[in-house]
Amino acid sequence: MLHPTRGIAIHSTKFSETSSVVKIYTELFGLQSYLVKGIRKPNARIKPGLFQPLTLLDLVVYHKDKTSLQSLKEVNYSHPYQSIPFDIRKSSLALFIDELIYKTIHEEEPHPELFSFLHDTCLRLDRSPNNLSLFHLVFSLHLTKYLGCMPQMNYSGTKPFLNLREGGFQSSEPEHRDCLDPSMSHLFFQLMQTPEDTCASLQVPAKTRDLLLESILLYYRLHVPGFREMQSHLVLHTVLG
Repeated sequence: MLHPTRGIAIHSTKFSETSSVVKIYTELFGLQSYLVKGIRKPNARIKPGLFQPLTLLDLVVYHKDKTSLQSLKEVNYSHPYQSIPFDIRKSSLALFIDELIYKTIHEEEPHPELFSFLHDTCLRLDRSPNNLSLFHLVFSLHLTKYLGCMPQMNYSGTKPFLNLREGGFQSSEPEHRDCLDPSMSHLFFQLMQTPEDTCASLQVPAKTRDLLLESILLYYRLHVPGFREMQSHLVLHTVLG
């Protein structure tokens, strides 16, 4: 049966000399893998450029339950990006967001709230004229809500230490090293509270941003099963520095 749905391109892998398998996070079916035959031919009807990371798509798909590879009938741009491909900061942020999605979201089932969050994030990144230095940090923390592992919002003057293993703030340092000092814990909490569209209002030095990002990725390793090492964040240290 054919289904129209919106989608976000996540990953593309060569399947044969002329075909690829593309992973798309869809509004109707969650994360799905689609076999696109002939995409690698010079005269391909469906062009490879449609599946660049985080491309927003309008799709018509064939869908069969309990099938690992689905099929596409139609693919079109939903929102051609106006700035992301031409701004090194935004394109680097897009690669980071795409990699984080690829390594954390695996459910082949609909999650409308998560899809809306990701879709709105992509649009906001493309349209934002503001300081983007904290965009990836705020996104990463907000994503934990949809992954079911959001840190507790229990920071206070009497609970100034963030225990990354327990996912909450506490009154004293734990015996292990997976925790943040009061200064970093307070920044972490501020980022958790910050809406994505107002994250430019916070001023955080570059070295502190880098440390916060490493702490957030450590939190992911501690709380997201199977989470693997990231690579794209290393570029952000340079591009946003």
